[in-house]
Amino acid sequence: MNISEIKDILASVTDPEIPVITIYDLGILRNVEIEESTQKVVVYITPTYTGCPAMDMITVQIKAALQDYGYNNVEVISLLEPTWTTDWISELGRQQLMEYGISPPAEKTTDPSFLKGEAPSVQCPQCKSFDTEMISRFGSTACKSLYKCKSCLEPFDYFKCH
Repeated sequence: MNISEIKDILASVTDPEIPVITIYDLGILRNVEIEESTQKVVVYITPTYTGCPAMDMITVQIKAALQDYGYNNVEVISLLEPTWTTDWISELGRQQLMEYGISPPAEKTTDPSFLKGEAPSVQCPQCKSFDTEMISRFGSTACKSLYKCKSCLEPFDYFKCH
């Protein structure tokens, strides 16, 4: 058993709600271990928020991907601490979100403007304008807000910083 090979396999598992981004680039995949005595592969994932409905499907996808390569003794453990943060999204993941039509988080979780209720400058994924406005704090899923571009007039989701 080879952890590097296992991580390569898991790098192809995508988020079921955003199929253009992998669980690695979204920062959900936290660690992989092999229990030598039982030859069990243990995969640690962190949900984007507590109660995220996609985690069950991600667990199924992880097990299926590893089973395709002969890894049948697999356990997936969901970690709630440390809490997932949008800071864990890779640069490639941010690009993939933008290309898919979801504006990635504009700020880091350490940015105090979020705590003051100030809206970040959000870029439209369609025309790349920053002349945008929030329509609703809630978008297609709980982790997104709904925005509208004032330039091209298109609505889009913004992946909220958290």
